Amino acid sequence: MNLFGNLGGLFSSDMAIDLGTANTLVYVKGRGIILSEPSVVAYHVKDGVKKVLAVGEDAKLMLGRTPGSIEAIRPMREGVIADFDTAEEMIKHFIRKVHKRSTFSKPKIIVCVPHGATPVEKRAIRQSVLSAGARRAGLIAEPIAAAIGAGMPITDPTGNMVVDIGGGTTEVAVLSLGDIVYARSVRVGGDRMDEAIISYLRRQQNLLVGETTAERIKTSIGTARMPDDGRGTSMQIRGRDLLNGVPKEIEVTQAQIAEALAEPVQQICEAVMTALETTPPDLAADIVDRGVMLTGGGALLGDLDLALREQTGLAVSIADESLNCVALGTGKALEYEKQLRHAIDYDS
Repeated sequence: MNLFGNLGGLFSSDMAIDLGTANTLVYVKGRGIILSEPSVVAYHVKDGVKKVLAVGEDAKLMLGRTPGSIEAIRPMREGVIADFDTAEEMIKHFIRKVHKRSTFSKPKIIVCVPHGATPVEKRAIRQSVLSAGARRAGLIAEPIAAAIGAGMPITDPTGNMVVDIGGGTTEVAVLSLGDIVYARSVRVGGDRMDEAIISYLRRQQNLLVGETTAERIKTSIGTARMPDDGRGTSMQIRGRDLLNGVPKEIEVTQAQIAEALAEPVQQICEAVMTALETTPPDLAADIVDRGVMLTGGGALLGDLDLALREQTGLAVSIADESLNCVALGTGKALEYEKQLRHAIDYDS
């Protein structure tokens, strides 16, 4: 009997993919999340011919440190595909990495797309998944996946509000009866925060830092509100001094980073406020009762839940595995496809 079970496993290992701007996660049916890597592809360009050098972790280390012959590209921008061929290569690589034995099976794959994606962008995602070797490609809206992954009772007739802050977009959605009542996608996310830190240090400190350093600052001491003592913890960072062009090391404090991040955080708060204003009154009453759920990597920014609470006056909670929420939710949609049929769209 076991042999047949294994054979069945050979033929089907359907997957759910969370194609993120910053990270791509792959969930395999029955096995959970087994791959989480940065969405970066490094190419070696020779005589105009591109050859893939590295994908994922290895390629991320090359970002901003490449010689002329090597390009490190992030094929996803703001939640949708910006570079079609590169994205296809990346998806192929991840599918192969998960599927050691690709001869037998063409898996069925569900991918999540931002709510604000246009039909053209959706078709691009579907095409690249199909040409990467999928049998069928289904799409599910990111807010629905995030809410399922955070364990919210979205099939009940009550209002649930989820705020999914990813690398490229922030999705604010109110869900009820398993579908979206109101959703808004703003193109502010982790990347925009990194950019804000870069431009702040450039203006205030005359220091030029790269994306990698900005991301490290954000994850180490990034915060959404001013620290109580007006300074907070600090860290040493290195970059290029713009005044005399030499590399130097300076100290930045949490207060400075809070100031740098004020604008992106404000945009996220405004998106939440707009969503609350347009919610039908009964659902709004449920949200007061239940609060707002934060998911996505951006939810890990220090004190972001407090900043939102101050603005809205609602209870704001952060999902348990906020980084993996969307992937877990997309995976659950794969496992319980019958119940969530209306949320997945397969027509190609």
